[in-house]
Amino acid sequence: MTSTSPAPPPAPEIRPARSVAELIAAEGLFDAPVRPAHALDFLEREGHHLLLAYAGEEAVGFVSGVETAHPDKGAEMLLYELGVAPAHRHRGIGRTLIEALTRVARDRGCHGMWVGVETGNTAALAAYRSAGAVNEGRFAMLGWEFG
Repeated sequence: MTSTSPAPPPAPEIRPARSVAELIAAEGLFDAPVRPAHALDFLEREGHHLLLAYAGEEAVGFVSGVETAHPDKGAEMLLYELGVAPAHRHRGIGRTLIEALTRVARDRGCHGMWVGVETGNTAALAAYRSAGAVNEGRFAMLGWEFG
């Protein structure tokens, strides 16, 4: 008697977000409800990128990136946020999204890409490392909130 393993799910289709409607349809992937004015602002800004991963017609993950530039460093990509729907985790979707953003960064002439991640976020660290990121050391993240 032969046992067969179920076939792995097909690789997700990765597409750049082009409309506010797409982002609203995917809002379960974000930390909070999508605000249409903020979504439109993001989509219209040069150097802002949001890629969605689709399983069929359902958005199951996203990655966002923002190009930054400095006079002595040139352009680089900040991987701003990565999210995968809980039912679709541990299938390589996060890595696929990171790799897609890496291609965008290279195509746009960025010399590198970076991400800040909490040291205890083992899932995110595993996804970033599986896509080729290396630990560059410890840093403190400080912030300001306005309004």
